[in-house]
Amino acid sequence: MSTDKSTSWSFTEGLPEEDQVLLRARERAFDLGVPAVSAGTGTALSVLAATAKARTAVEIGTGAGVSGVYLLRGLSPQAVLTSIDHDVEHLRAARVAFAEAGVPANRTRTISGRAQDVLPRLTDSAYDLVFIDADKAQAPFYVTQALRLLKPGGVLLLNDALDRDRVSNPANRDQTTVALRQLIKSLREDEGVLTTVFTTGDGLLAAVKR
Repeated sequence: MSTDKSTSWSFTEGLPEEDQVLLRARERAFDLGVPAVSAGTGTALSVLAATAKARTAVEIGTGAGVSGVYLLRGLSPQAVLTSIDHDVEHLRAARVAFAEAGVPANRTRTISGRAQDVLPRLTDSAYDLVFIDADKAQAPFYVTQALRLLKPGGVLLLNDALDRDRVSNPANRDQTTVALRQLIKSLREDEGVLTTVFTTGDGLLAAVKR
């Protein structure tokens, strides 16, 4: 029995109904030229954050607040989200989104700077969840840092893991695509993590640190 995967993907992506907080955050992201997570990916972030019972989380790349709002809605009421971005306008937009979502200021920490410089300064094994939504060319570095930052049982999430369907096509030899393909393979073979890839959005890689 055959199924139309594109129809199923459209159906599941269309299920979430975003409220005005998320819609305004998405508009700000569009105005800034910032790619924001899809609604399907966003709801997956909420569910995974809630399932992990995360109290400390890091996101690399703010998405102008869209992904952060989704994460915060899944995190416990006492959880703190650290959001890292090199662009101060993106961080400002994220702070506006968090405030509109009614999130107390002491539950978020925004850090301006290149993730390559900021991440090595964060504490080992101090976080329950790390979400990566930044320059894909740096994904291997971000993942290495994320695994260092995570506590045992912590969750690593990588957005756009399928690189807009390029990763699944072995004929595509673009440097970034090949690096992502190798990264997924290396995580799958790493006995220190349990890994899967969801096809929601442009691919969401999830790994649990054993």
